[in-house]
Amino acid sequence: MIIVRLTKTFMTAALAVFVGIVAYDNIVDYGSNYAFVQHVLSMDTVFPGNALVGRAITDPEMWKLGYAAIIAGEALTAVLLALAALDMLFSLRNGARFAKAKGLVAAGVGLGFAIFFLGFTVVGGEYFDMWQSKDWNGQQSAFRIYMTMLAVLIYVSLPEPEPGSSTS
Repeated sequence: MIIVRLTKTFMTAALAVFVGIVAYDNIVDYGSNYAFVQHVLSMDTVFPGNALVGRAITDPEMWKLGYAAIIAGEALTAVLLALAALDMLFSLRNGARFAKAKGLVAAGVGLGFAIFFLGFTVVGGEYFDMWQSKDWNGQQSAFRIYMTMLAVLIYVSLPEPEPGSSTS
């Protein structure tokens, strides 16, 4: 049981570190991904003649606001996952408390899913036709991230083996 709980704790902490680094990188190297947001929202690299370019957002203040929302969401995701991992770590021997800590994992992954699936795949990919850009298409990266998050959430959500079982 402790090995399974430790593994769940580690995987949650690893997600926290990953998303924390993503948020940190977006702050420290602001311009790199700001350009990404700018091109996706302005729809300036979609197929020529795209009938949906009326959706484009060309206001730099809106680009900054959108990018700030992404960074804030990433940072909050990292914090929720880090708090979950810490709570899980300090609850390894208390099944009820460990189970309660899993709620923070769900909250962190839920927010991460909102950013990387809803934000990048639905809004960026489909609404702003990011998929049409060969240079500014982040759908594969977003897919890798939210699927990893979902896999960890599924594993963490499973009940731990009973004491005395072969995996305890």
